[in-house]
Amino acid sequence: MSAAPRPALLLDRDGVVNDDTGYLHKIAECRFVEGIFDLARAFARRGFAIVIATNQSGIGRGYYGEGEFLELMDWMRAAFAQNGVALDGVYYCPDHPTEGQGAYRRDSPRRKPGPGMLLEAAAELSLDLARSWCLGDQASDIAAGRAAGVGTLVLFDPKALEISRREDYWIVPRLADVVDLLLSERRQ
Repeated sequence: MSAAPRPALLLDRDGVVNDDTGYLHKIAECRFVEGIFDLARAFARRGFAIVIATNQSGIGRGYYGEGEFLELMDWMRAAFAQNGVALDGVYYCPDHPTEGQGAYRRDSPRRKPGPGMLLEAAAELSLDLARSWCLGDQASDIAAGRAAGVGTLVLFDPKALEISRREDYWIVPRLADVVDLLLSERRQ
């Protein structure tokens, strides 16, 4: 018998989990965004799976290899574990429709704003996307979450002055604000 689907916190990586330094692939250059571990723990305590879904066109562009990316992600998994939370899944898309090299030059429904990575995570991890939260720092992250049917969409914008609501998503200036939204369940 399979477990009942559970909600997930679906995180973009660059700009949400770590500072976006442009094509991050070296452990020594990784700096975590303030509050990421508190955020992940708050959701995990409420039964959410914690999942990273990230476009990684740097692989497709030839800036670094999949091995380097996977090494960094193994290190990130260990950092999350050391901070008391497990990453339930990491999904990435190395493709780019115009800048990818060789087999990586293609349109892919997995590449955000497409919903492919989120739908793949839902199928593999038995996730209830309608009860899940998608947190990203780009319009493409919100579009992917919307296309996948994710129930709560949140745009992380450190330049925002306060928590606000636009169309069908929240805008927050700090990751701690996402925890406040979760705790207050101000989701509408």
